[in-house]
Amino acid sequence: MHRNGIMMKLSAYLPSDGHEQKMRQQIIDFVEAHPNCFERSLLIGHITASALIINKQRTLTLLTHHYKLEKWLQLGGHSDGDSDPLSVALREAEEESGLKHIIPVSETIFDVDVHPIPARKNEPEHFHYDIRFLFEADDSHELIISTESKDLTWIPLNQIEQYTTEESILRMVRKL
Repeated sequence: MHRNGIMMKLSAYLPSDGHEQKMRQQIIDFVEAHPNCFERSLLIGHITASALIINKQRTLTLLTHHYKLEKWLQLGGHSDGDSDPLSVALREAEEESGLKHIIPVSETIFDVDVHPIPARKNEPEHFHYDIRFLFEADDSHELIISTESKDLTWIPLNQIEQYTTEESILRMVRKL
């Protein structure tokens, strides 16, 4: 079954608190109920994957100012049929940053999050069931801003709240 890999990762993952535990269970229930959970065409929601990228010194994180959502966020995106969230997170991180040497700190899940995405044009409001991984990259390499972003920058971890108040990002930074 193409969902076995994600189910094994989710079963092994230990959430940081009760809220994240509830989201992990929501994702497990969603994956069990929807064989097409990796497809963007599933209009109620779908599995996405994200990359929290930090520099080697663990003092900076790379965030993108998302074009559609108007927020500073970690890099990531849709699975588009790929059932391996780690490879999705890496692919999206490379596409959205232009970086070529992004290395997973671990192949285990770093964080999970379930969040609503507002309705747009022909797309109804839906949920992203986001599987997140921690990556490392060299902050001296040139960044390339994709069409999905308004900006892309390395942000000092101790200044993260000047860029975002998104609890899911603040939670990931606290985990570092």
